Amino acid sequence: MSFAATLATEKVAQTISGGVAGVFMHGPTFMGNPLACAVPCASVDLLTASPWREFIRRIEQQMSDELEDARNHKEVSDVRTLGAIGVIETRKPVDVGKIQSMFVKEGIWVRPFGKNIYIMPPYIIESDQLTKLTTGILKVIHEYYG
Repeated sequence: MSFAATLATEKVAQTISGGVAGVFMHGPTFMGNPLACAVPCASVDLLTASPWREFIRRIEQQMSDELEDARNHKEVSDVRTLGAIGVIETRKPVDVGKIQSMFVKEGIWVRPFGKNIYIMPPYIIESDQLTKLTTGILKVIHEYYG
């Protein structure tokens, strides 16, 4: 279900809404579709009814521990975690097509961005699933850089 929110200055909002329909027309994502609005509300209800803070602390600690080995690679400039976000920053941008296909061969979906190989796993990820993700990333980094 698509759902979006956009912030804009008054001038930008008036320009978009007062102009001829065109590239900025995204009616279905902000027309107040009842189902599209109910889905994020239900998602927030599920989140707030769970021990999500504990999930994030567990994920952060596990990623921090398991990604640490990447710090020893000469092509890695930084390894960091913040909450449920883990990042391995390389010294140079990676070839996204090449490295992404290597991730897929490992059975994981990772989409690097520039010099950042990052993951933002769902809060309900199990420890063994997160380990598959982190070990797959480390294996690919070592293979990618030789």
